[in-house]
Amino acid sequence: MNKAEKVIFFVLLCVSVIGLSAQSKDNVPAKKTKVYLEHANTLSFDKAFMPDVQVLNGDVCFRHDSSYMYCDSAYFYEQTNSLEAFSNVRMEQGDTLFVYGNYLHYDGNTQMARLRENVRMENRPDSVTLFTDSLNYDRVANIGYYFNGGLIVDMENELSSFYGQYAPSTKMTVFNDSVRLVNPKFTLYSDTLQYNTESKIATILGPSTIVSDSGTVYTSRGWYNTVENTSLLLDRSKVVSGSKILIGDSISYNRGMSYGEAFGNVFLQDTTQKVMLLGNYAYYNEKDGSALATDSAQFIEFSQKDSLFLHADTLRMITIDSTAREIKAYYGVRFYRVDLQGVCDSMQFNTKDSVLNMYKNPVLWNEQYQLYGDTIEVYMNDSTIDHAHVKQFAFAVQHVDSMYYNQLKGNDLKARFEGKELRQIEVSGSAESIFYPLEDDGSKVGLNETKSGFLTMWIKENKLDKLLLLTNPVGSITPIPDIDPSKKTLKDFYWFDYLRPQNKEDIFKVVERKAQDVPKRSNKFVH
Repeated sequence: MNKAEKVIFFVLLCVSVIGLSAQSKDNVPAKKTKVYLEHANTLSFDKAFMPDVQVLNGDVCFRHDSSYMYCDSAYFYEQTNSLEAFSNVRMEQGDTLFVYGNYLHYDGNTQMARLRENVRMENRPDSVTLFTDSLNYDRVANIGYYFNGGLIVDMENELSSFYGQYAPSTKMTVFNDSVRLVNPKFTLYSDTLQYNTESKIATILGPSTIVSDSGTVYTSRGWYNTVENTSLLLDRSKVVSGSKILIGDSISYNRGMSYGEAFGNVFLQDTTQKVMLLGNYAYYNEKDGSALATDSAQFIEFSQKDSLFLHADTLRMITIDSTAREIKAYYGVRFYRVDLQGVCDSMQFNTKDSVLNMYKNPVLWNEQYQLYGDTIEVYMNDSTIDHAHVKQFAFAVQHVDSMYYNQLKGNDLKARFEGKELRQIEVSGSAESIFYPLEDDGSKVGLNETKSGFLTMWIKENKLDKLLLLTNPVGSITPIPDIDPSKKTLKDFYWFDYLRPQNKEDIFKVVERKAQDVPKRSNKFVH
């Protein structure tokens, strides 16, 4: 919108407001009454040049209904019921409204006062003052408006703009073009703004920026309570606080309490930690750096080449210190990374030591390997997994083909990785294994079954390279044709591939465990 268009827009806005105000009085036009000269030290006529004008000097005072006008000198046009006032101009309406300036043109028929140069309008009960060089004041609508720059000041704020209007009776002000609201705690810049001098609430109607020591707010619609420091921001507003960015379809923001609630397509990002929380609802506390997301909640960690995408019913982000965050996920956890996928009931992730703690029926996948147990700890190293620790009850499965699975089972299991590939598995306590050694041509030798106290397996190119058994090892090998189908799997073997997230979008898929795949043993749930 160019300058000329803004002038037209503002004039139409003022006319509309004035028209509505005038019509509100039962649609009865304002009654025309006479302007009276109350006092002047001298009165004269210039019959040659201004025969219909009374020239007044010294302590001049006019009255129109309940309004009084004072000045040092004036021209009084009695026939047209109008006047021009010069020097030390003052208008008084009752004991509440006072207007000052260097020049006044007043039309008694339309009750329009036009004041120029060093204009000041004071509404004394509300401690509101308007400053400008050009003010038009409509007594019928009880609205004053400026169009060449002005400033309105009350006990809380200072508001300035190129165009503006003020209605003393309704306490409403309207600002347009280069709007600035200055508060001791923040500054608001806007294109269009309404402000109530009684409630101290600013209504945002155009692109706006709110700047304070704690951060910056970007919005185009909403309201801000300048006393309580609360606001409701609409139309995809954004709150930036240090390295944190909060965006939502709507945001309820309490600057005084340093927290915000966001609704609809919420985006919360920490640019320093390179993590994001998404969902349809989010809560963020600036003081302690904590955040919560629900309703299609998603956590993304993108500090490395391969990003981690995680979904749960509820996600919480807790600030540990300036360099670390802790993410807690509750109920229906599913996550995906190129080299790592997993599901569990609840999970905790620490960005400082890059450890994923998976609780209650956790399952972890890496390529064709599947790990599950009571609890799983996943230790990350830069962009790759370093090792995984399956505690108390542990099971590892490698899919060989559609009918055969290599299996390891024990009380405790550690799986070590190089790059993105599994290299070594250590099983401690009641170690059992079933695996199928391969010939050079890829055919299976048979079923190799072992039992021991401890077991270590080395893997190369996804194949068994070496096997070490300690503490009373026993083993047997059965040729493929002689394998009893009931002996092809260890007790508590399950293949959960149908639960596995296939991509970052798949983390939102709801997949229930099959009834036959629910372990009969008890599971511990650790927070």
